[in-house]
Amino acid sequence: MTPNAASTSSGPSRRSFLASTAVATAAVAGGMPLLTACGGSDNGSREGATSGKAADKLIPTYVARTIAKPDIPSKNGSAAGYTGKVDLAALAASVPEKLGTEAPLKIMSPLWGTPPKAGCAYYKALDAAAGTKVTWQNQDGNTYGAKLGAVLASSSIPDVVVMPGWLLTGKISNAVTAKFMDLSPYLAGDKVKKYANLAAIPSDSWRMGIFGGALRGIPMPYATANFIMPYYRKDIFDKKGYTVPKSPDEFLSWAKEATSAKAKVYACGDMMWSSANFFGVRPSGTLGWNIGDNGKLTYRVEEPEYLEALEWSRKLFAAGVVHPDDKARSGDPGQRFTAGQILVFNSDNSAWYVKTAEQAKSNPAFEMEAMDLFGADGGNPTLYAAQPAGIWSLIRKGASKETVENALAAANFAAAPYGTKERMFVDYGVEGTHYTVKDGVPVKTDQGNSEVINAWTMLAAPAPYFAHPDLPDIARKQVEWQQRMGAFTKKTSTFGMNIVEPTRYATLSSQFEQLEIDFVRGHRKLSDVQQAISTWRSSGGDKLRDWYKQLLDKNGSGN
Repeated sequence: MTPNAASTSSGPSRRSFLASTAVATAAVAGGMPLLTACGGSDNGSREGATSGKAADKLIPTYVARTIAKPDIPSKNGSAAGYTGKVDLAALAASVPEKLGTEAPLKIMSPLWGTPPKAGCAYYKALDAAAGTKVTWQNQDGNTYGAKLGAVLASSSIPDVVVMPGWLLTGKISNAVTAKFMDLSPYLAGDKVKKYANLAAIPSDSWRMGIFGGALRGIPMPYATANFIMPYYRKDIFDKKGYTVPKSPDEFLSWAKEATSAKAKVYACGDMMWSSANFFGVRPSGTLGWNIGDNGKLTYRVEEPEYLEALEWSRKLFAAGVVHPDDKARSGDPGQRFTAGQILVFNSDNSAWYVKTAEQAKSNPAFEMEAMDLFGADGGNPTLYAAQPAGIWSLIRKGASKETVENALAAANFAAAPYGTKERMFVDYGVEGTHYTVKDGVPVKTDQGNSEVINAWTMLAAPAPYFAHPDLPDIARKQVEWQQRMGAFTKKTSTFGMNIVEPTRYATLSSQFEQLEIDFVRGHRKLSDVQQAISTWRSSGGDKLRDWYKQLLDKNGSGN
């Protein structure tokens, strides 16, 4: 069974480069819940957050459900890992009775890849098993934000909308409380026990589903030790005798040695995401706010590490060690990586399995590993925990009771834990049609590869785990990497909070993404970045700081 990753693509074009929490592909950063500092009920302000006892009244009762014991338990905020074979003939049922009534249900979700055809065998089989009748409105994940904004501004909203955290900014963030319903009457407290798989989602993840003082989002849980990984071509490193760099200086020195423009081989792609982790820059969005040891509340761009990370990335471009297509922001870095045109690239944790499986037949010598993150001085890194959830399924306001119950039935099916018939169904489809079993391992057919892709997996998920029956060693490496990095992880003051900022600050930080891109490529000066930080403060940053201070004074700190 596959990992419950958000998608299998990730790159600097999808989010600001210093957002250091990604999904499993997503990315996994932005979006963020605890009590309303400045209002936050359906009848009041939509700003703020909900925490403490107020949040406890809203979230579902947690009922642990581990049907298959993980071979590697979660540690330091990591996902769990399954490395042994599962007896496919003895899978348990996590949904013994169909909870759906086959009422029509429209779901809009981002999808990376070619969407399956409506009415395909996979969709029909899942509907029959769950008792649902879903019409999937899959949208290109890379342009989902634009589509989402247009849909939320219209009067026609699908029954269920999948909301990625990296899009929870500005008007979209405020639209969540205006357009989507409070699910507390169906899920709060013991009500959730009707949906056993939803009840097994950790409480911290459910708290992230509180928007505007109400439980609106069904969460996709995240491991908090979830960071963009700097992958390297181990097979080429071994062949060339390269030593894996353990500091920014060592990386630059190695990169110059490894780059041969004449041979069209470059050390790396755009490393801006990893530079954030190397230099200890906080994520973008609400996680970027933190009260330091000096008692001062600052935003990420105000810290010296922010400029240090940018300047180091600029050195890579200036040294000519970054592939020209990465500099031009064109093409797919992942393809350049597997082709050996770049030896290091950034991506989320899902790439480890995806790229390895992709190359297994065509390039059996291919081997990739993830570098351990290091600090600016070559010592231990300073890393910031990802939020415990980063994607939500939301049900539109005004939906009928039957629509809500069918949406929850679908989500409950999608959230089935590892080692169950439902998880196997969601991840692999129908045996003989979408997969075959070889030596006890499920192997997707061509039809499976074209139909069983990230639709149902986006609706809901169990607690984070990695499991690759065909490549169990990759699952082990993914978990162990997260556990090692998790040992250096800190929480910001806004950890665990789903904060809706005032709309007047919606575009306050929007200038930085393009400025960062231009600066590291040598198109803008350091003084331009410094001026942008100064302008950010004077045009609302200082007032937003006061707003956050009030929120944290009322709700307490997330760390």
